Amino acid sequence: MTSSHPNLKEAAATWLKIGFLSFGGPAAQIALMHKVLVDEKKWLSEKTYLNALSFCMLLPGPEAMQLAAWSGWRLHGTLGGLIAGLSFIMPGALVMLVLASLYAAFGTAPLVAALFLGIKAAVIIIVIEALLRISKRALKRRDYWVLAGLAFVAIFFFSVPFPVIILVAALYGYFTSHGSEEVDDASPQPAVLKRTILTAGFWLALWVVPLGALWLALGADDLLVQVGILFSKLAVVTFGGAYAVLTYLGQEVAINRSWLTAKEMIDALGLAETTPGPLILVTEFVAYLAGEKAGGAVMGLAAAVVGLWATFVPCFLWVFTGAPFIDRLDRAPKLSGALAAITASVVGVILNLGIWFALHTLFGSVRQEQHGPLTLWLPDLASFDWRAAALTCLAGVLLLRLHMGLGKVLVLMAASGWLVSQV
Repeated sequence: MTSSHPNLKEAAATWLKIGFLSFGGPAAQIALMHKVLVDEKKWLSEKTYLNALSFCMLLPGPEAMQLAAWSGWRLHGTLGGLIAGLSFIMPGALVMLVLASLYAAFGTAPLVAALFLGIKAAVIIIVIEALLRISKRALKRRDYWVLAGLAFVAIFFFSVPFPVIILVAALYGYFTSHGSEEVDDASPQPAVLKRTILTAGFWLALWVVPLGALWLALGADDLLVQVGILFSKLAVVTFGGAYAVLTYLGQEVAINRSWLTAKEMIDALGLAETTPGPLILVTEFVAYLAGEKAGGAVMGLAAAVVGLWATFVPCFLWVFTGAPFIDRLDRAPKLSGALAAITASVVGVILNLGIWFALHTLFGSVRQEQHGPLTLWLPDLASFDWRAAALTCLAGVLLLRLHMGLGKVLVLMAASGWLVSQV
């Protein structure tokens, strides 16, 4: 039970404050919400909060944003969940829109390029830090190490689609987990099931009907339609957080579709790290830049709106549909086994992401060679950038050794990028 219950106005002000302060990625955001909701406000108990966190980690999508939406739902129903979720998204989305617009207009300027040289180096270490953190939590069994290794080989050397890796890992975890599903004597009442079905139907329609209308109006090949389709796929397979799905996103937009270059993808992640809100807001940057290239600022804005819609409306679908059943997760060991296997495979996917970023940051030229099903990324050794290497080492010291705050590190790295560019 909670120690106090806020009114909607008080809760809305708190959610907006959390939204503006939610820097530093999901771990920092989850810690911030715990401090506010459990320790300070006492709106949720420790057990309730941790059960909700486990529930959100089972879902595709940004777990911190979904945890905020669930917490709002727990306190004030669907309206509370909407306020909490949107408050978590919108501050960062507005900042990202401004940054994407500036990047599209001035991204090739020498000053901007110099600043991003340092930010790109920091991104490499940020991904390594995420890899180390998730590895400690996920690789607790020998077979999970093997699963992570196989996931890396599959995606890096054979370009196996990310959703396929997730599906195979989930099936492995489900069928190899120990224990069986416990019988739940307190089965959901028909009224609860009916309400759940109606909720799922409403949010599913809200997600796909506008995208379907775009399809009918513009045709399947239109950029806005393609943005909606791609980000809807991402919304379904983003298990393991934004770092895991960035590889899939990078392959699609930089390799398969040529909407952005590899370096623009790295810049997108660097910008996303500097804004509040979920890291998956990187999709807004990608959508805006793709639209701006195709048809100017207005098209960029339209693509960004479609990208945000396809990314975040599904989050509310998952949360509001599953929220009434959160207390049943403790009796689902096979589901927990599937999640554990997915998380282990995500380690291999993030390793792939780190190497991909490092290659494109440290070398000016990287070519892709295809030998049957085998894919090789080969850097031109003559294009090695010593400045990027030195900045990466500096970022490693600041983040991994000194444990400096991410905001300070990004500012220092941007300034350092400008300094070394003057050499």
